[in-house]
Amino acid sequence: MRFKEQLLQALDQKEEKMIEIRRYLHQYPELSFQEYKTAKYIADFYEGKDCSVRTGVGGNGVVVTIDSGRAGRTVALRADFDALPIQENTGLPFSSKIDGVMHACGHDAHTAYMLVLAETLIELKDAWQGKIVILHQHAEELPPGGAKAMIADGCLDGVDNVLGLHVISNLKNSTVYYHAGSIHTGQSGFKVSIHGRGGHGSMPQDTTDAILAASNLVVSLQSIVSRRVDPFEMTTLTIGSFEASGASNAVNGKVVLQGDVRTLSGEVQKSVEVEFKRILDGIALMYNVTYELEYRHNYPVTVNNEQLTDFVSASLKNSDIPEIEAILDSGAQGPSEDFAYYAQEKPSCYFHVGAAPKDGHFYPHHNEKFMIDENALLISAKAMGAVVADYLEKY
Repeated sequence: MRFKEQLLQALDQKEEKMIEIRRYLHQYPELSFQEYKTAKYIADFYEGKDCSVRTGVGGNGVVVTIDSGRAGRTVALRADFDALPIQENTGLPFSSKIDGVMHACGHDAHTAYMLVLAETLIELKDAWQGKIVILHQHAEELPPGGAKAMIADGCLDGVDNVLGLHVISNLKNSTVYYHAGSIHTGQSGFKVSIHGRGGHGSMPQDTTDAILAASNLVVSLQSIVSRRVDPFEMTTLTIGSFEASGASNAVNGKVVLQGDVRTLSGEVQKSVEVEFKRILDGIALMYNVTYELEYRHNYPVTVNNEQLTDFVSASLKNSDIPEIEAILDSGAQGPSEDFAYYAQEKPSCYFHVGAAPKDGHFYPHHNEKFMIDENALLISAKAMGAVVADYLEKY
């Protein structure tokens, strides 16, 4: 029996184990850069298994190397394990036991399927050649993310390619999605503090109205997307916070704006910052205010290597996994991912597993009622396992 068939059959017997692990992790989520117990749980899982485990990689990362002892390529598989500052409201019997913290993005599922897949790859080590590196990554949710620090700490040393996947609550169940080229947006964040001169509302001539200036800034910034970016280049600019509390009969002297920019081009990501500052300078001059600006490029665009992505999609289509009903090109997706940093270093492929509940009613990621259909765990393990098996044999 070929290695891939052995692997898929073995995973069939471990679905309940994946679900059990996922439910445990779901009950004990930890925030980005604070995942100490989760990292220990992951490291302890590998105790006594025929692999090498390195902890504290770039912070709380755990890197596991499975060496067949036979020459071949080295592929890295990434799964993130941090949670979000959200109070869970799902009513699930295994809901979070940590007040104000929730696995509202599926990283518990990523970790569960990856642990069991890695265990099975270790058990079948005599059937394949090369090396497999498991990247259990912390802090995906909070910029600058954990990937950058793990890379700086050597997690990709000797690695040829990187693979990763994400379960998605609003994509059709039992379907796997791929896309070559730019698949996730780059994300930038900004904070602008506008300073005017406050005063009594009956004497506006003695004031400099920060709210008026900030309001015009909000409107003017939208012209970047509508008038200063090629309409074929996906770009969004969001003002997510406008803080200007004060008395109703007073002109406010300070406003703080915070927001978010998403693009599918690194060049556009840079040009939006240039246009942002140009408009801000104009607003400051027009309304006689000053400002302080923090503008951060948090995550680059995630770019899937075309050759590797073609290989991944062909592998999935040829693997005849019964739980997978369709394999589709998803097109580019709006969210951002620090998997992008791996893709900048090594030819990589990041794909998605549809995890919408079978009744079709879903809550989006980062929602207090977020949940997935747990059949996505076995599908994720089999999809990634099949690609790895083909990669080690053919790529």
